[in-house]
Amino acid sequence: MDSAQQWIDQVGVVLETLNQGVIISGEDKKIVFANSTFLEMIKMRADDLLGRSILEMYPPEDIPRLIELIGRRKTEGRARYEFYVPQADGGRLPVAVTARQIRGANGQAFGIVTATDISELKRTEMELRQSNALLLGRQRQMEEELQLAERVQQSLAPRSLTWGGISIEAYYQAAWSIGGDYGLVNPGEDHLDILVCDVSGHGISSALVANRIYSETMAEIERGAELGSVLRHLNHFAVQNLAGSTYYFTMAAARFNRPCSLQFAGAGHPPAMIVRRGESPRLLESRSMALGLFEDAVDSDATIESALQSGDRVLIYTDGLTENFNSRQEMLGVDGLAEIVREASNLPLAGMKREILNRVAAWRNGPAADDVSLVLVEIP
Repeated sequence: MDSAQQWIDQVGVVLETLNQGVIISGEDKKIVFANSTFLEMIKMRADDLLGRSILEMYPPEDIPRLIELIGRRKTEGRARYEFYVPQADGGRLPVAVTARQIRGANGQAFGIVTATDISELKRTEMELRQSNALLLGRQRQMEEELQLAERVQQSLAPRSLTWGGISIEAYYQAAWSIGGDYGLVNPGEDHLDILVCDVSGHGISSALVANRIYSETMAEIERGAELGSVLRHLNHFAVQNLAGSTYYFTMAAARFNRPCSLQFAGAGHPPAMIVRRGESPRLLESRSMALGLFEDAVDSDATIESALQSGDRVLIYTDGLTENFNSRQEMLGVDGLAEIVREASNLPLAGMKREILNRVAAWRNGPAADDVSLVLVEIP
């Protein structure tokens, strides 16, 4: 016993220099040494600790786990784990434990247990868990709001329908969950109005601008304004109310009058196409500039008029169809789309729409980078 105590005293001198709490226990699990750091951690005096079994310090429900950890140390010679040390005032100090099984000078087995205070780490972890829970809740709320915004955005998409024998096929797909395109198919008593708008940018901010412009557009259409007047009103509204927002928008508007005539007005938008089966499409170019930037963006003669024949088809779309690049970084462009449209023009209207979309997707290298809107009209 004297040699064992001598060994403990010698080792204890070294252990007193450590910043971690350290105890030494014998084979009977009784504590034979505790450095001053450990005593500070458990808020006890050495006389109250030495000679006690480690198991006496813990409540019954934690003893099975403690015995398991001690057994691992004895079996493997060492162990590392997180646990706690009970304090005299009833507190529980979280610690990272490193335990080793060693032999003293006379061959007696001892356990050296080093405890590092990780209470600050645990507090930080708890704060992080709480913050993560708040973030997760906020993320779920944002996802729900985004889903609602997506449903609202889908309500602005142009609809397929039939009006006075005229058939309309429409398509809309945002590059993100919501986007800056919108379409309008508005049948009236004497004419059918179709508009496609493309707000610059993508995502929520573009969608908000698109929703606001849509409301103004509907008000103008419902009061029967001429297409040129619609463009002037929307441009003035955007310049006055969205100035400095960096957003602008392009638009194509078509009015189909009975029996077979078309009025078209475009503002910075890709050309509409009048399609006859097997022929190269005739392009209707925009006469006005993009809207929302300059007060004089709309041309004084903004509208084009064209007669239509039975069987003619009219395609209005956004640049999400034309500004696509293949693996060689070649852009499809208006000419490439026109060729696809010509080759698809012998198909039924719904099949023509699918063929255009499929051919554009086949050309494109990777997923769509822009919102896509398309309205295809067939004259009976």
